[in-house]
Amino acid sequence: VPGNFHVEAKAKDHSIDPAMANLSHFVNHLSFGVGSDDRDRNAKRILSRAPQEHQKFTPLDGKVFTTTEFHQAYHHYVKVVPTVFDMNDEPLTVYQLIGQSQVVFYDVVNVPEARFSYDLSPMTVHVSTEGRKWYDYITSLCAIIGGAFTTLGLIDAVLYKVFKPKKL
Repeated sequence: VPGNFHVEAKAKDHSIDPAMANLSHFVNHLSFGVGSDDRDRNAKRILSRAPQEHQKFTPLDGKVFTTTEFHQAYHHYVKVVPTVFDMNDEPLTVYQLIGQSQVVFYDVVNVPEARFSYDLSPMTVHVSTEGRKWYDYITSLCAIIGGAFTTLGLIDAVLYKVFKPKKL
C-alpha cells in the first residue's frame, strides 16, 4: 500500500510567509519494521553474514538536503523491499529501502513541503546460503582427475608421434 507524509512550515496561530520558507532538512533515521537498534543479537549476526549488496536498509539516514533558493523543497521517493534472510537459522525478515530525492519548485503563493512518499514492493528478496553436498564434492574431484588424465594422455600421444623413430 503506497503512502506518504509531509513536513510543512505551517502553523495554526501564526502566519507563514511562503516566499521566505526554507525547507532544508536533515534525515536522522528512516526505516520500516524493527529498527536496527532493537534487533536481537542473533538477527545482527545473521545480517553481518549477508552480502554487502543486500544491506541497504537506510539509504537516507544521516543525509542533509539543503535548498538554495526560495519556493523549493525536496521530495523523497522510497521503495520498501521486504527481504528474508535464511542463513541456516530461523528466517529473519527486514525491509530494505531504495531511495531517490529530487528538488521540486513551488508557486509563490504555496508553502513548500518536504514530502516522503513510500511504496511497498510486491516482490520479496530471499537470501539464503547452501553448503555443498558430499556427492557434489566427489563428482567435482572425479571430473578434475578425469580431465587431468585425458589431457596427459593427449600430450603423451602427441609427443609419441613427434619423437617416434622413423623407419627407413
